[in-house]
Amino acid sequence: MLLMAAGARALTSGDSPPAIDMPDQTGAKVDLAALKGEVVLVDFWASWCGPCKKEMPFLETLHDEYAAQGLVIVGVNIDSSAKKMNKFLKKMPVSFRIVHDRKLVVANRYEPETMPTSYLIGRDGTVRYVHAGFAKGDATVLEERVKALLAETDETD
Repeated sequence: MLLMAAGARALTSGDSPPAIDMPDQTGAKVDLAALKGEVVLVDFWASWCGPCKKEMPFLETLHDEYAAQGLVIVGVNIDSSAKKMNKFLKKMPVSFRIVHDRKLVVANRYEPETMPTSYLIGRDGTVRYVHAGFAKGDATVLEERVKALLAETDETD
């Protein structure tokens, strides 16, 4: 599934991440500006996406292992209905933040080229790494990137 509009420029390393400005599953608004100083992984996913089903347990493990060190994961679900998203999450519960982007407002800001796509945002608040898909070996790559960003200090303080 290609989400990018024709002629649109995808986010790359060094870009400022677009706002999410949506409530998570608890009703709390996701505010990336308030998360500056943390390492944030924004992951676009859908219940119908096979690789997303493989990635979700990995993201939960990543959250469990690194949240105390400053990792915040925000899953952005693009399903057309909350019912589909909730059915998926009932089978595969997660403890990280999830927003439901039914109208693709956030997806249109980020323009992920496929599902899943992950955007790693450094403590400085800029996009540091973009990863499309989830195949064999990707978990290792993503975890190494997360660990490297967690080891950095925010030089803007």
